[in-house]
Amino acid sequence: MRGHFTGWPEQAMDVLLQLQGEPTHATRERYRADREHLVRQPMIALLNEVADTDPRYEDFSVWHYRTDSWWWQHQGAVIRLGRKIEIGLRFSLDGLQIQGAWWYPDPGQVDMFRKAVASEGSGRELSAIVEDVRKKGYDISGDVMKRPPRGYPTDHSRTNLLRHRSLIAARPLGCEQWLHTPEAVDRVLSAAADLDALLMWLVRHVKRAA
Repeated sequence: MRGHFTGWPEQAMDVLLQLQGEPTHATRERYRADREHLVRQPMIALLNEVADTDPRYEDFSVWHYRTDSWWWQHQGAVIRLGRKIEIGLRFSLDGLQIQGAWWYPDPGQVDMFRKAVASEGSGRELSAIVEDVRKKGYDISGDVMKRPPRGYPTDHSRTNLLRHRSLIAARPLGCEQWLHTPEAVDRVLSAAADLDALLMWLVRHVKRAA
């Protein structure tokens, strides 16, 4: 399907509807082929077109199905930009959602993040980026400590960021008619552009620890 993304067929929603709740093994097997063709393969085609537009997005994976019914009801994919830094996409009955995330960090990455946040130049840059992303409608979350980390003043001007052990910016892209058309590629690229400054800051400052 490379280069031929036409949108998710409307029948994809019918398949996902049949897989709601706790579908039996027999039900999953009955809809496996339809789900592959109508739900998962369009995600692969979408990400191939996204990668053709911007080579930075070539390292992607589109998940298969697992034993948990949630994975049958939500088609996930990730685009890897750096160690533990990625764009995530999820297609479901709620439509398409995107997130930019640095999470499940390697040992040493949290310390690197905190040092960059505490540094006046890079820290102020990240603070401005996060605020800009928030204004664009993204929810900012992550694994956040209750208290500021040891070694940093409790009244630090960026204490909220210092408490993060992961950083995620996410928002729904919607569930309108464009999902069933090639326009979905442009929607994903536009959202990726929203997240670009945040993700590139993370790529620069939260490298894999030696």
